[in-house]
Amino acid sequence: MRAIHSPKSRHDRRYRRHLRVRTTVAGTAERPRLVVSRSNRGIVAQLVDDSDGKTVVSAGWLQVKSFKGNKTAQAAEVGKLLAQKAKDAKIADAVFDRGGYLYHGRVKALADAAREGGLKF
Repeated sequence: MRAIHSPKSRHDRRYRRHLRVRTTVAGTAERPRLVVSRSNRGIVAQLVDDSDGKTVVSAGWLQVKSFKGNKTAQAAEVGKLLAQKAKDAKIADAVFDRGGYLYHGRVKALADAAREGGLKF
């Protein structure tokens, strides 16, 4: 007899977790929300001003030039790139939104690299 799985897909469960996080996390112009989106191939991060509904700064794995290494190191490079772009846009503080993902592995590597780059959250 096979085990009965939840009727909701993995994506649906992650999206519900993300909605729970979003009830408490909101970005402003002074302190935008750092959103993490992850896929099997790469990772993308954005700084979003929720009051205007606009993306202020974004960085993704496709923007990292000539990268060699695993996906965790790739996420760290994206975090560094995002921190540099935020510094150029004169943004020092942010609110971290893990997007329903566990704060582990690639998400943690991106957050740590963004902090090392000078972004505070």
